[in-house]
Amino acid sequence: MRGELENAVQQIALSPSENDYFDQIIPVIKDVGKDGRGYQLTQLLTRYADEREAEIEALCNTNHQDFSKSVHQLLKVREETRHLTSEILTLNQSIQRSTEQLAEQKKAFVESRGVRQNVSDMNQALNDCLEVLRLVNQVHDLLGRKSHYAALRALDELQNVHIQEIVQYELADMIQKSIPTTKKLIAEAVTMDLNTWLFRIRETSQFLGEVAFYYVEQRQSRQKERSEKHDYLNGFKLNSVIDLVSDEIIEFDILDNDDVQVDFTPLLECLHIHNALGQQDKFRTDYAATRRQQKELLLPTSITLADPDDSSLSELLEGIAGFAIVEKATMKKAPDLRSTADVNELWDAMCQSAINLISKALHDVNNAEVLLKIKGVIALFIQTMDSWGYSVGALDAFLLTLFEKYAELLKKRFSDDFQEIVSTDDYMPMPINNQDEYDRVVNVSWYSPKNTHEDFRFPCVLPFSQMYPLCCIDIRNFLNQFYFFSDNHFQHPRVIDETLKKSLDELLSEKVCHSLGERLNSQYLGQIVQILINLEHFEIACGELEQLLVAARSTTSVGGAVTLNATQEFRNSKKLAEKRIFELVNSKIDDLIETAEYDWMAYTLEKEPSNYMQTLTQYLSNIMNTVLLGLPAEMKELLYFLALSHAANKILSLPLSADVKQINPNGVAALAKDVKYLTDFVDTLGNPVLQQNLEELQQTISLMQAENSDEYYDVATRNKKYGRVDAMNGPLLLEKFVISKSCGSS
Repeated sequence: MRGELENAVQQIALSPSENDYFDQIIPVIKDVGKDGRGYQLTQLLTRYADEREAEIEALCNTNHQDFSKSVHQLLKVREETRHLTSEILTLNQSIQRSTEQLAEQKKAFVESRGVRQNVSDMNQALNDCLEVLRLVNQVHDLLGRKSHYAALRALDELQNVHIQEIVQYELADMIQKSIPTTKKLIAEAVTMDLNTWLFRIRETSQFLGEVAFYYVEQRQSRQKERSEKHDYLNGFKLNSVIDLVSDEIIEFDILDNDDVQVDFTPLLECLHIHNALGQQDKFRTDYAATRRQQKELLLPTSITLADPDDSSLSELLEGIAGFAIVEKATMKKAPDLRSTADVNELWDAMCQSAINLISKALHDVNNAEVLLKIKGVIALFIQTMDSWGYSVGALDAFLLTLFEKYAELLKKRFSDDFQEIVSTDDYMPMPINNQDEYDRVVNVSWYSPKNTHEDFRFPCVLPFSQMYPLCCIDIRNFLNQFYFFSDNHFQHPRVIDETLKKSLDELLSEKVCHSLGERLNSQYLGQIVQILINLEHFEIACGELEQLLVAARSTTSVGGAVTLNATQEFRNSKKLAEKRIFELVNSKIDDLIETAEYDWMAYTLEKEPSNYMQTLTQYLSNIMNTVLLGLPAEMKELLYFLALSHAANKILSLPLSADVKQINPNGVAALAKDVKYLTDFVDTLGNPVLQQNLEELQQTISLMQAENSDEYYDVATRNKKYGRVDAMNGPLLLEKFVISKSCGSS
């Protein structure tokens, strides 16, 4: 250390300038002052001065002048050195004091530095805690703003990151303990929002279903327009592949449109949060239970169908449709929440409940038109839900029940109509006043007149009575209303075909044919004739109906001809009517012939035919030209044939009567005159066949007037001249005639 100080003094002494001198000595003074070696520095400087003084003195001895000068300079230097030494000492003391102050300041600085570090650490801790508290507040703010998922993320960040930075503080423990409660608050808050969403969905379900129904109706209209433009599209139904492809350019979102918007964000957020909380199974169970409860609230205890203005059925099905659409959409958006089995289970339950409600209310429906509207609503519901991929088999099966009820109501209504038409008919040929009336009747009736329009002169009468066109109108309406049920949607067209045939058969057989048959007991020949004519036209109508049913039959039904039992029923009734006409005509003939007053033992010849014979021929002529005029010519000829045959037999029975004991020639002549009168009347009819009915009567008269009656017993002669005479009646009459002659001679 001393050597270093000596070197420092050497360097100071060799300083080229005063500034360098001070620049070098000041640090040295600071160092020795700091180390307490000021005395050593003074000694070294004194010794250095003495050495320089000795050197100077030696030099002075050689050069006194120079020496004197040097001494003088040295003294001056010495004086300055002393002055400098004094300043150095003063400076040293000042430095020592400064050093002590510096030491104290350094000590204070060191102490303040530790405090500052503590403050810095505390400040950092406070900042960390404040950040944690800010995040806690942020979580609650997000909850207040219903940003539940953001709140949960902030809470996770708080728990996994920020709390770890202050884990040594009690605050961290407090916040850590509050996190489950906060998560519960988030879960409760998002569940509350979900419940609000579910409530709104329940309130919106019916309107959503109404919008869905409206959209399907629009699709039906577009499909109808396409089918009218292109016939080959008629075979494709709604929701078929062709229909879906044709309609795919029309973009319409049932869940998001101008009328209704269903936002699934609350549901998805709630699901996501419960998944994040590890409560997905509980949430799934709770949500399923809630939807089941909502399903129960959706279904009323009863509905009204009898009132056509009541909308309870539409509201029920619209509500179910909206509910099911939301379920299907939920299943697509959140497959983990709603499975296909869950959704189908709810759907099947709602369908069954709806079917039960409708079935219960159907008992009060007694109007086919109301039932048709009910079917239209259900069909629209089926088509709507089918487009959403739901199974509609149960509903399709229920439409069969509905159709049975519809067919029953139609049958009852038209049964009453037919009954009224048959009972109120006047059974007179239908008068037609003008061409318009004629055209209307021909258009609705199965009637093909032989004459053309130009041949008709109005007013005129048609062969059938008014009941026939009225029944034809009802039959056409019956057919149309039956097939109305298959409009839009009905998967059982074959049932319609079979039920229509059966119902139409029963109506025609029971309400028309049998009702007409009951009126055959009438004593009024004109009514019976008109019934026969009506039966003839109904038989023709049945043939036309059979062809119409084949043409209207759906392509899925079994092919082949359609045969109505009513056709044979009308045919049989025609025979009964013909028989009844014969009975009435014959009864009248009997009545007239019973008025015959022959004097079989007359003493004089009758100049004129009997009154009964004139009345009989007049009656036959009148009925053929009036009452029986509308009958076919064949029928009139047959009637003439049978009536004349019956009249001939009845006339022949007069002399054969057991009351007639004797017959004289005058009595035979009177009978012969009446038979001749009847024969002449038959000749005027212009039908030689009719004469055959009088041959037995004519031959019997000839036998009784024969001069030789014994020739009757000759087989050859009898076969030639009296072949039509009954083998028993001939001898009996001859016996009476012979007796009469013997009596006359006596």
